Amino acid sequence: MDLGDMRETYGLGELLEEQVDADPVKQFGHWLAQAADAGLHEPNAMVLATADADGKPSARTVLLKGLDERGLVFYTNQQSRKADDLAANPACALVFPWHAMERQVRVEGTATKLPSDEVDAYFASRPRGSQLGAWASQQSQPVDSREELDLQYESYERQWPEGTEISTPYFWGGYRIEPATFEFWQGRTGRLHDRLQYKRSGATWQLQRLQP
Repeated sequence: MDLGDMRETYGLGELLEEQVDADPVKQFGHWLAQAADAGLHEPNAMVLATADADGKPSARTVLLKGLDERGLVFYTNQQSRKADDLAANPACALVFPWHAMERQVRVEGTATKLPSDEVDAYFASRPRGSQLGAWASQQSQPVDSREELDLQYESYERQWPEGTEISTPYFWGGYRIEPATFEFWQGRTGRLHDRLQYKRSGATWQLQRLQP
């Protein structure tokens, strides 16, 4: 396999200033809906990049579970590495890699914890297996074997039999990322890709084109 010869020629679309909404949250909503309509697998999957107190970076994929004018929402174990990073340094970045559409969206902003009522409402909407999994996993911590993890899950199955309400774990929660910048990227021929960046300026957004 020659990595140097692995390349694609882009050309499915264009991204011009007159084609986008003045509000990047609305523009993102348009693109997210188009990605879902196109049948992309998990179009709400996003790479979350964080850094700890010493600036050491870390990245992983999480799922977008809320979007409005206040920001982008995801949920996680708050004893995980990502939660430790955000506690020390709430600045973070997101990437939505919609390769099949030759698009990506980058977001930079600041994360804050969601209030408990929003967390409880979302947790109650999750499938039972996901609720039990949240209790069973001490996310990011070592475990001796898969068997031990399965046993932890089974113990919570016994604690909450089918049909009983499962409470939100005390260590589980959510974050809202208030965006400071959005960048919309559309692949173009000759690697002259379209990049439109929105940058927050007070209560408004400033739009500019970036060179590829």
